[in-house]
Amino acid sequence: MMFSKKTKLLSVLVASVLVTSLAGCSKQSAGTDEKKAWAPQKQVTIMAVAGAGGGLDMVARTMTKIFDQKKIVTQPMMVENKPGGGQVTGTVAFANQSSKDEHKLLIASTPFILNHIKRDGNSPIGPDQIYPLAMLQGDYGVIAVSAESPYKTLKDLMDAAKANPASITFVGGGAPGTWDHLNIIQVARKAGVDLKAIKYNPYDGGGEALTALLGGHGAALTSDVSSIKQYLLAGKVRVLGVGSKERMTGDEVMKAVPTYKEQNYDVVTVNWRGVFAGKDIPEPAKKYWGEKVAELAKTQEWKDDLKKQGVIEMYADAKGFYDHIKAEQKIYTELYKEMGMAVKE
Repeated sequence: MMFSKKTKLLSVLVASVLVTSLAGCSKQSAGTDEKKAWAPQKQVTIMAVAGAGGGLDMVARTMTKIFDQKKIVTQPMMVENKPGGGQVTGTVAFANQSSKDEHKLLIASTPFILNHIKRDGNSPIGPDQIYPLAMLQGDYGVIAVSAESPYKTLKDLMDAAKANPASITFVGGGAPGTWDHLNIIQVARKAGVDLKAIKYNPYDGGGEALTALLGGHGAALTSDVSSIKQYLLAGKVRVLGVGSKERMTGDEVMKAVPTYKEQNYDVVTVNWRGVFAGKDIPEPAKKYWGEKVAELAKTQEWKDDLKKQGVIEMYADAKGFYDHIKAEQKIYTELYKEMGMAVKE
C-alpha cells in the first residue's frame, strides 16, 4: 500500500516537473521565434547594375518611392547605380561584397544571365551565386531611330543592313551577346542579314545607348519599351518595331507602333527585370524581403507605374523566379549555339 502511495506521489511530481518544463520550453521557443523575426535597422540600398535613366534605374527608383509612400519599408532607402560590362561589374561586386548584407538589394535583368552562359566576356555570377528574390516585370524589345532618321520602317532599316551591314551602326545597353544585342540579332536573322557582319556598339545601360543615338553615334537603337517611351512621346525618336506578341493597344504612346511579327519578322522579345538579395543573408531576412516585394507588387501604385512605363507584370516569387531563369538559360544557350558563339557547356 505504501509503495502504491509513493508511486502515485512520484508520478504527480514527475508530471508537475514535465508540465513546468514544457511550459518553459514553449516560452523559450516563442522567444526564439521572436528573435528570428527580422526587419531592417538602418538605411537600405537598392543597386541598379546600369547607369541612370535606363529601365533598371527606373525599377529601383520606383521601388524606393512606393516602399516609402506606402510605408511598406520604414527605414530610409537609396538607389546606387553601378554600371559596367553589361551588368557584370555590378553583379560581381554585389556577389563578392554584399553576400551577407541584409540591407542591400540588387536589380538586374536578362543580360545578367546571358553574361553567365557565354564565354566571351563571361561573368562568374549566376542565379546560384546571388539569391533571386522575385521577378517583377517584363519589358518588350524595341528597335528605334532618331526622329530625323531616313529610315521610316523596320523594313527600310533591315534592307539597308542586309545590303551593307557595315553601313548601319546599332547601339545598345549591353555587351555583344547580351539581351539588347540579341534583340536586334533575332530580327536581323529573320531579315536575312549576315549576323557576323552586323556592326554593334555597346554602352553601359539603355540610358547611355539612347544618348549615343540622339548624339548621332548610331543609326539605330536596340532597347526596350520603358527606356524609350518618354523619348517617343517627346518626339525625339521613331520606334520602328516592338517585340510584343500583339500591338500594345492599351498603351496610348505605343499603340501605333507595329510589332516585329506584323512586319514579317516572326520574333517576340521580352526582357525580364527582377530583384536579388545576397546569397548568404539569413533566412528571416530573405523571408522579410520576399514578403515586402510581394506586397509592393500588389499595390495599385506599382500597377499604375507598370502601365505608365509600358511594361508588363511578370511577378514570380523566389522559387518561380529561379525556375524561370534556369529554363531561360537553356533557351538562350541553344540560340548561342545557332549563332556560332562560344557558350559554357
